[in-house]
Amino acid sequence: MSQITLPEIVLLAQGFGMCARRNQRRKFEYAPYMVHPIRVACIVDEYTDDANVIAAAMMHDVLEDTDATAEEMPRVIGDPITDLVLEVTDVSRPSDGKRAVRKEKDRGHLAKSSPGGATIKLADVIDNTVGIAEHDKGFAPVYLREAEALLPVLKHGDKRVWERARDTLKAAREQL
Repeated sequence: MSQITLPEIVLLAQGFGMCARRNQRRKFEYAPYMVHPIRVACIVDEYTDDANVIAAAMMHDVLEDTDATAEEMPRVIGDPITDLVLEVTDVSRPSDGKRAVRKEKDRGHLAKSSPGGATIKLADVIDNTVGIAEHDKGFAPVYLREAEALLPVLKHGDKRVWERARDTLKAAREQL
């Protein structure tokens, strides 16, 4: 990989994500899917100047729901960002059993994440909570319960982002 300055790596990650998600839309907002990773990256950017963490936030769930692979990512964005993306990528599969079993497996994986990875996941929780509470009230109680269960395993993330996630979840709960 050629030498890329850190701010450029965020733009490269955004471009990679946009290409991977070119035809995807958010299921409950009907907006282009890429608005979600951009919002997550913007939240992370409010709390850190670590461009690798911001870039990974931009790509945080690209492996879960696109054809992009973990093998191709390092060639495009490098190992540090790929490693962060892998930290926050769900490891469970439908064959692992019921939703509760899969979510428990994913929580165990997130518990092993770095502080940067935990911060990305907390920002993801913040953005998803706002969107789901507003646009999908039927699914919101399930999502809020699962997101609240993540907080104890993400305490190693940025404390301010953790507190914001907690407060966002509380506000969404009160809104329902």
